[in-house]
Amino acid sequence: MPELDLSASAVELTQAICDIPSVSGDEATLADAIAAALAPLSHLEVFRDGDTIVARTRLGRAQRVVIAGHIDTVPINDNLPTRLIDDEGQAALWGRGTVDMKAGVAVQLKLAAELTDPRVDLTWMWYDHEEVEASLNGLGRVARLRPDLFEADFAILGEPSNGQVEGGCNGTLRVVARTHGVRAHSARAWVGENAIHAAAPILTRLAAYEPATIDVEGLAYREGLNAVRVTGGVAGNVIPDLCEVEINYRFAPSRSVAEAEAHVREVFAGFEVELTDASAGARPGLDAPLAQEFVRAVGAQPHPKYGWTDVARFSALGVPAVNYGPGDPSLAHHDQERVPIAQIEDVERGLRTWLSS
Repeated sequence: MPELDLSASAVELTQAICDIPSVSGDEATLADAIAAALAPLSHLEVFRDGDTIVARTRLGRAQRVVIAGHIDTVPINDNLPTRLIDDEGQAALWGRGTVDMKAGVAVQLKLAAELTDPRVDLTWMWYDHEEVEASLNGLGRVARLRPDLFEADFAILGEPSNGQVEGGCNGTLRVVARTHGVRAHSARAWVGENAIHAAAPILTRLAAYEPATIDVEGLAYREGLNAVRVTGGVAGNVIPDLCEVEINYRFAPSRSVAEAEAHVREVFAGFEVELTDASAGARPGLDAPLAQEFVRAVGAQPHPKYGWTDVARFSALGVPAVNYGPGDPSLAHHDQERVPIAQIEDVERGLRTWLSS
């Protein structure tokens, strides 16, 4: 089994973690290594459920903070092992997982090992299956089985945020809009009804749609409504009788899932629409006293989080949560995924300063 040295620098630890492949569904080797590295640390209680590891202090502090990160990645595409590179004059670590989000996990593991006397009690969570369907998410699983582990005054998710604080997150839902027709031989198309042609107005509405930017507690969340998949067709000589357009709506956290669904159904009025997946967003949570202390301590300017993250799980439990981690979110899942060394060090310094002061 690979071994992790938690006394190594956060950059070295990032490289070691990334070089242990952990594509969603194959996290066990990395989870084993994390559990083994934490086992000797007497100041932490360690729990494991599947490939999710939870470690917490029990110091009797007046407040508790959860700091979490997922250990899985999207599939590898010739971008491991990691390597140090010069990225336009800036030292960076290149490779799958460096941005999303093993640099954040490395910082968390190092601090978990070294902060034996933090100013608040800490619960560290490293979880599996974040990059796949929500029903498999390790954080969600543990929340159902051990909700007591989520009791906290504030939560930080180490998702990439360019080392800035990103409050809350947009919600997301997917629907399938369907059109129906009648099959016929394409040589006698007038006998049938072409379901793909009937879907043209759906695409026209999407192309004309102007997404809103909505202010939520001082942060501007940009929405988006986009076709992400179109399926239809039977054979090269058959008029298709079914066409399905899958549509993804990213909505501001001021909207509930029900309100977001109603909006999408209004946009596509007259068409058959089926809701296939939905996750609520999270309000910024920056009005919480601990959140304000944290923002001041790390010297960050809060921004909105456009993508959905697991801060929404904490928000649903009444725990204000923010995203704070190294890496450019636009490089998450990118084949040229890479994280600036300086950002790893800055995030480590920011968290260490706040948790130690």
